[in-house]
Amino acid sequence: MNIYVGNLAYAVTEDDLRTSFGTYGEVTTVNLIKDRETGQSKGFGFVEMPSNTEADAAIKGLNGTDLKGRDIKVNQAKPKEDRSAQRRPRF
Repeated sequence: MNIYVGNLAYAVTEDDLRTSFGTYGEVTTVNLIKDRETGQSKGFGFVEMPSNTEADAAIKGLNGTDLKGRDIKVNQAKPKEDRSAQRRPRF
Protein backbone atom coordinates (compact mmCIF):
# COMPACT_ATOMS: atom_id res chain seq x y z
CA MET A 1 0.00 0.00 0.00
CA ASN A 2 1.20 3.50 -0.80
CA ILE A 3 0.90 5.79 2.23
CA TYR A 4 0.87 9.60 2.22
CA VAL A 5 2.69 11.30 5.10
CA GLY A 6 2.13 15.04 5.48
CA ASN A 7 2.81 17.97 7.82
CA LEU A 8 6.43 16.84 8.15
CA ALA A 9 9.04 19.03 9.79
CA TYR A 10 11.75 20.05 7.34
CA ALA A 11 14.29 18.20 9.50
CA VAL A 12 12.60 14.80 8.92
CA THR A 13 14.69 12.45 6.75
CA GLU A 14 13.81 9.36 4.74
CA ASP A 15 15.59 7.31 7.43
CA ASP A 16 13.30 8.84 10.08
CA LEU A 17 10.23 7.75 8.10
CA ARG A 18 11.69 4.28 7.44
CA THR A 19 12.35 3.84 11.17
CA SER A 20 8.89 5.09 12.24
CA PHE A 21 6.99 2.95 9.76
CA GLY A 22 9.35 0.01 10.18
CA THR A 23 8.02 -0.59 13.68
CA TYR A 24 4.75 -1.68 12.02
CA GLY A 25 6.24 -3.95 9.33
CA GLU A 26 8.26 -4.08 6.14
CA VAL A 27 8.90 -0.82 4.31
CA THR A 28 9.83 -1.21 0.64
CA THR A 29 10.32 2.44 -0.35
CA VAL A 30 10.37 5.89 1.21
CA ASN A 31 10.11 8.99 -0.98
CA LEU A 32 10.46 12.37 0.70
CA ILE A 33 9.35 15.08 -1.75
CA LYS A 34 11.90 17.85 -2.18
CA ASP A 35 12.06 21.14 -4.06
CA ARG A 36 13.92 20.66 -7.36
CA GLU A 37 15.99 23.81 -7.05
CA THR A 38 16.82 23.98 -3.34
CA GLY A 39 16.65 20.33 -2.30
CA GLN A 40 14.57 21.45 0.72
CA SER A 41 11.82 19.10 1.87
CA LYS A 42 8.32 20.18 0.84
CA GLY A 43 6.90 18.75 4.08
CA PHE A 44 5.37 15.56 2.72
CA GLY A 45 6.32 12.19 1.34
CA PHE A 46 5.22 8.64 0.60
CA VAL A 47 5.96 5.30 2.22
CA GLU A 48 5.30 1.99 0.45
CA MET A 49 4.47 -1.09 2.53
CA PRO A 50 3.70 -4.43 0.82
CA SER A 51 1.30 -5.70 3.51
CA ASN A 52 -2.04 -3.89 3.68
CA THR A 53 -2.53 -5.14 7.24
CA GLU A 54 0.79 -3.65 8.36
CA ALA A 55 0.12 -0.46 6.40
CA ASP A 56 -3.30 -0.02 8.04
CA ALA A 57 -1.70 -0.53 11.46
CA ALA A 58 0.94 2.10 10.63
CA ILE A 59 -1.71 4.59 9.46
CA LYS A 60 -3.76 4.12 12.64
CA GLY A 61 -0.71 4.12 14.89
CA LEU A 62 1.15 7.10 13.41
CA ASN A 63 -1.58 9.52 12.28
CA GLY A 64 -1.54 12.56 14.55
CA THR A 65 1.65 11.56 16.37
CA ASP A 66 4.62 13.86 16.91
CA LEU A 67 7.65 13.46 14.67
CA LYS A 68 10.41 16.02 15.30
CA GLY A 69 8.00 18.60 16.72
CA ARG A 70 5.07 18.30 14.29
CA ASP A 71 1.91 16.17 14.38
CA ILE A 72 2.07 14.19 11.16
CA LYS A 73 -0.87 13.34 8.91
CA VAL A 74 -0.86 9.74 7.67
CA ASN A 75 -3.37 8.15 5.31
CA GLN A 76 -3.63 5.93 2.26
CA ALA A 77 -2.28 7.78 -0.78
CA LYS A 78 -4.75 8.63 -3.51
CA PRO A 79 -3.80 7.83 -7.10
CA LYS A 80 -2.01 10.67 -8.87
CA GLU A 81 -4.39 12.65 -11.07
CA ASP A 82 -3.64 13.41 -14.68
CA ARG A 83 -2.85 17.13 -14.54
CA SER A 84 -2.91 17.58 -18.31
CA ALA A 85 -6.67 16.94 -18.32
CA GLN A 86 -7.15 19.72 -15.75
CA ARG A 87 -5.39 22.43 -17.71
CA ARG A 88 -7.51 24.79 -19.67
CA PRO A 89 -6.19 26.47 -22.78
CA ARG A 90 -5.32 30.12 -22.42
CA PHE A 91 -6.70 32.48 -25.02
